[in-house]
Amino acid sequence: MELFGGIEAGGTKFICIVASGPDNVLAETRCPTTKPEETLKQAVDFFQEQNRKLKEPLVSIGIACFGPVDLDPSSSTFGFITSTPKPSWSNTDIVGTIKEAMNLPVAMDTDVNGAAVGEWTWGAGKGLDDFIYLTIGTGIGGGGIINGKTLHGLVHPEMGHMRIPHDMRADPYIGACPYHGDCFEGLAAGPSLRARWGQAGETLPMDHPAWQLEANYIALAVQNLVCTLSPKRVILGGGVMEQPNLLPLVRMKVTEYLNSYVQSPEILKNIDHYIVAPKLGSQAGVMGAVALAQRLVGYS
Repeated sequence: MELFGGIEAGGTKFICIVASGPDNVLAETRCPTTKPEETLKQAVDFFQEQNRKLKEPLVSIGIACFGPVDLDPSSSTFGFITSTPKPSWSNTDIVGTIKEAMNLPVAMDTDVNGAAVGEWTWGAGKGLDDFIYLTIGTGIGGGGIINGKTLHGLVHPEMGHMRIPHDMRADPYIGACPYHGDCFEGLAAGPSLRARWGQAGETLPMDHPAWQLEANYIALAVQNLVCTLSPKRVILGGGVMEQPNLLPLVRMKVTEYLNSYVQSPEILKNIDHYIVAPKLGSQAGVMGAVALAQRLVGYS
């Protein structure tokens, strides 16, 4: 059985695995995201050790990476983290470092596009050629599969930074985004919940007014994406979405805001199957990295 390496490269931690899919994970390690040379060395050491143990070496490695990242294969900085606010990580050559150390093909995409590919391969996006994956946690990011390909464009999607209506009378909080203030991420990511209510979202009871407000902002963003990209499904993941009452609230508000304008049975009658949770859960990102590695060599 062919085996692949996957790296979920997050701003807080790196998760590295060797696997052929969600049901066959042979090894996994986690390390904090410190300085690039230190963190990448730990990732390389892990894969080199696993290669020594395996009867057949890894075929390829995929990376689902925090960003912004350069995904243009014709660019001299392809595979680099570019202008990230993460200290010391700007202009870091992720792909080149791993490829040189391992002498293997290496694929990279954004962390959220990676999660989308994981759900496309094994999860809630399987069988679809168009869908959106949003992760709502410490930050907010969006990835997309459009016409059977990950959505890139000029750089790559930054769905968390779309501007959405903000009623300052109902919600006087100015927003947490250091770049845009009250963009989607600034209003609805985990840090905004803590700043607005004085405690972490996971400690707020289900009947707290925070969740109506949170559902409102998420639904406005989903409405924008439904009207602009017309996805066949919307997958909502991330730590904030673990609040059990939030997903039904978002579905209700999306239906209200669309106001029957989009005449599709998927929205009008089957909203519970249209806006869904990820089937891979917290494994979507790292399994997406494995799927990226597989697709790079024509495996999937």
